Amino acid sequence: MSATLETDEHKALRSAVAALGRRYGRDYITRTVAEGRHPVELWAEAGKLGYLGVNLPEAYGGGGGGISELAIVLEELGAAGCPLLMLVVSPAICGTVIARFGTEEQKRAWLPGLADGTRTMAFGITEPDAGSNSHRITTTARRDGADWLLTGRKVFISGVDIADAVLIVGRTEDARTGRLKPCLFIVPPDADGFQRRPIDMELTAAEKQFELVLDDVRLPAGALVGDEDAGLLQLFAGLNPERIMTAAFAIGMGRHALGRAVEYARERTVWKAPIGAHQAIAHPLAQAHIELELARLMTQKAAHLYDAGDDMGAGEAANMAKYAAAEACVKAVDQAVHTLGGNGLTREFGLASLITAARVARIAPVSREMILNYVSHQSLGLPKSY
Repeated sequence: MSATLETDEHKALRSAVAALGRRYGRDYITRTVAEGRHPVELWAEAGKLGYLGVNLPEAYGGGGGGISELAIVLEELGAAGCPLLMLVVSPAICGTVIARFGTEEQKRAWLPGLADGTRTMAFGITEPDAGSNSHRITTTARRDGADWLLTGRKVFISGVDIADAVLIVGRTEDARTGRLKPCLFIVPPDADGFQRRPIDMELTAAEKQFELVLDDVRLPAGALVGDEDAGLLQLFAGLNPERIMTAAFAIGMGRHALGRAVEYARERTVWKAPIGAHQAIAHPLAQAHIELELARLMTQKAAHLYDAGDDMGAGEAANMAKYAAAEACVKAVDQAVHTLGGNGLTREFGLASLITAARVARIAPVSREMILNYVSHQSLGLPKSY
């Protein structure tokens, strides 16, 4: 199958998820944010319909698909105005890591719940002093008998308040070299020594952001996911899907904004003609559509490579997809607001809040500058600049 052509099953999935999204829409998300709660109704229904776990193994209650299918789910919900950010975190990152590297006990304990939405996991990698440099993570785990003791800080961790556990990226000391290596631990949020503090964000979103402090959090041996020596392999098994899903998130948001702008441009009449009849309005919207479609093609390629097991190829494509989708989304949202003029800044049309939301894709989970560093060094073979 070509990486850029969708199967009939993919098209059917798009259609079905789009129908679900239309039943909820932007007004539903706006209402849940105003009420200070999470979109639990949409999450639960998406789980019952099997959309949350399309990427997880059938043996553990999932759909047996891959990131290709999960990206479709997120994009279509976003295009309907009701994206679920925790789709990026819970089934895409945490579910993928556990499915690929977890013990049989961990798979049985977590994957069915992640698939049907009855359990949720958050993901903790970002630290105050490490920034984009994951090699500088200072959250450390040390052995204490059969247990682990985990100590460190994390910031901008989504959805900790609704999570049944947080998959924390820490580091352990290599007994042979003395160097620290990344490892992943399943940490219950009610563990002794685990503290969370909400971060006051101007971003309008149902999912809250948290700072975490872990002070000698005691974990059993079974909290370690996968092989202690696998290190970066396991970490990037979760980070590549995160980039692909962020691209899908951005494409969906851009499509939603563009759709509202096109509808407005068809109906808004000035000087006896719809404003969409003027090239100054029509051409930028057409350009936004082209750029979103191009970003979607790269996202499909990245997901295809990842699902085929080509982690190296997926890494390059996932970074490119995330970059392209973020740029296309920011431009589409900006042009949509501009098309509506003053109406683009009103609550009635719901586009103004997307200005801030669209920038998230440029910043997280990796900045566009770090992607350009990656491409210039890894793809083009230029000297490393960082």
